[in-house]
Amino acid sequence: MGDELLAERFEAHRGHLRAVAYRMLGSTAEAEDAVQEAWLRLSRAGDAGVGNLGGWLTTVVGRVCLDMLRSRRRRGEEPLSEVEQAPGAPDPEQDALLADSVGLALLVVLETLEPAERLAFVLHDMFAVPFDEIAPIVDRTPAAARQLASRARRRVQGAPLSPPEPDLTLQRQVVGAFLAAARLGDFEALVAVLDPDVVSRSDIPGVPVRHGAHEVARGARLSATLTGESALALVDGRVAIVYGRGTPDYRVLTFKVAGTRIREIDVHLSPTMEVHPLP
Repeated sequence: MGDELLAERFEAHRGHLRAVAYRMLGSTAEAEDAVQEAWLRLSRAGDAGVGNLGGWLTTVVGRVCLDMLRSRRRRGEEPLSEVEQAPGAPDPEQDALLADSVGLALLVVLETLEPAERLAFVLHDMFAVPFDEIAPIVDRTPAAARQLASRARRRVQGAPLSPPEPDLTLQRQVVGAFLAAARLGDFEALVAVLDPDVVSRSDIPGVPVRHGAHEVARGARLSATLTGESALALVDGRVAIVYGRGTPDYRVLTFKVAGTRIREIDVHLSPTMEVHPLP
């Protein structure tokens, strides 16, 4: 089969594969890495003898995600090596819809599961993959794979879920109000959009953790005058602020929003996280 036709067949499954990978990994950037790896393997092997391409690709993505989760457990976060770009480009709007459809609360609970439990639960309970197909991915019998999913299901159902974060439209309004107030140096407007018990952390050397709306507002007003061009962006499915991209002072601010106020701010200096423009 020609490369163009193979790419077209792959594209027909991309949305499903990204949905599987995101629920496994909780990160749009890592999910895209997993999907790209699946494309790389397909482009090398071809689809000769593959009767069910969707099932074959789901199995490949499942194994890639399982390896990534196990790597996290052993060595902490460690990105995959760079691979050939799959046909098509990441879609920020689809990233936003994907993140919003899952919910932060469920992702937090999924993070507590063992890698094999998470895979069995996600593939079976969320995507109706039979245990006969899950078993080889986790190197267990179908009965053992069923037990993994059952154990994971009990943990998910019994875990206290924190309230979900606001949708992206509200996040954009709240973070946008923070950015506008910081640009203007409007102290009162900054305080109004911050939770009274807000906490701001930074990985910039010498910058302390700030507590409370007034202290965080003062820091935000000062930082806005020291950094370069700023813009809203999408980082791992959440609305963020990017300052001075492409400069030595490049930084990304990520937020935890509760209701209409900001509860937490994390400032990352020259991060490696993938940043998308908001649609």
